[in-house]
Amino acid sequence: MFTIGTLSRKTGTKVQTIRYYEQIGLMHEPGRTAGGQRRYDSADLDRLAFIRHGRQLGFGLVAIRELLDLADNPDQPCSNADSIAQRQLVQVQQRLLRLKALEKELKRMIDDCDGHTVSNCRVLEVLRDHSECLTDHDNIGE
Repeated sequence: MFTIGTLSRKTGTKVQTIRYYEQIGLMHEPGRTAGGQRRYDSADLDRLAFIRHGRQLGFGLVAIRELLDLADNPDQPCSNADSIAQRQLVQVQQRLLRLKALEKELKRMIDDCDGHTVSNCRVLEVLRDHSECLTDHDNIGE
C-alpha cells in the first residue's frame, strides 16, 4: 500500500494532480486508513502511470478517459484505441505544421535583420506589423 506522497514520487505526478484525477474520476477513490489517509495499491500505481504516460504523449483528459475505459473493458476491439491514437496523431501533425510555419517566419525575420540599430530592426518591425492580429487568447495574463 502507498501513501499519496509515495504514489506522487513513484510516478512524478504532483499530489494535487492525483487528487484532481480522483475528483474527475480518472483515478478510483482510494481506500483510507482509520485516520482518513489515502492508501493506494499497485493497480492505482499502474493506472496513474498510464495516465501520466498518456499525458506525456499529449493525450487530453477526454482521450485518456476513453483509453482507460477501454483498458477497464478488455473485450472491446483494439480498433477503438487505434482510433483514439489516430486522432492524437492528426493533432500532433497539425501542431508540427504550425511549428514549421513558425520556424520559417522566425528564420525569415532573423535573416532579414541587418543587425545595426533597433530603429531598423526587422524583428521588431515584423512584430509591429502583426500587432493588429492579436486574439483574446494572446492577451491573457497582460
